[in-house]
Amino acid sequence: MRHLILGSASPRRRELLERLGIKDPEIRPANIDEPHPEEVAPQDMALFLARRKSNALRAGLSAGDLLLTADTVVLLDDEILDKPVSEEEARDHLHRLSGRSHRVITGVVLTDGTQTIERSVETEVSFAPLTEEMITYYISHFQVMDKAGGYGIQDWIGLAAVERINGSYTNVMGLPTAEVYSALSHFL
Repeated sequence: MRHLILGSASPRRRELLERLGIKDPEIRPANIDEPHPEEVAPQDMALFLARRKSNALRAGLSAGDLLLTADTVVLLDDEILDKPVSEEEARDHLHRLSGRSHRVITGVVLTDGTQTIERSVETEVSFAPLTEEMITYYISHFQVMDKAGGYGIQDWIGLAAVERINGSYTNVMGLPTAEVYSALSHFL
């Protein structure tokens, strides 16, 4: 296996790679601004941001390196629900998601500096209606600020309130592992 660099500080992405059998990927976050330009459609934003991360890190690649970058967005009625910056915003996100379906899109870029493979994966997630008590419990007991849309499907909220998903579960966690595994096979 080639030396894999994960251009992300996400502990969930690292865990998913390790569960795929990729032990100890090098963690090298891109630390870039993540703008949402108006000319980029909301459904294309995840891949746009994954490309920006890849481009920021590509110059640091050595022979034999593989760079994997990803970004995940949550779309409700074609509006991006970013990572909340406050408890109020997290609460607002969860109220808006309550009893509704939304889309989770992850853009993935894998490159060795010469060859690049890009994927965009979409999953539909349907929430049951959330009570105020459920929202308060979730926000007070789990880290919501580092998650697109203000929730993690692998957390309590996923067990208690996600009624249905259509598509990749790991995509909702932030890395569509089947697609990543397929892309990695092109570089072996």
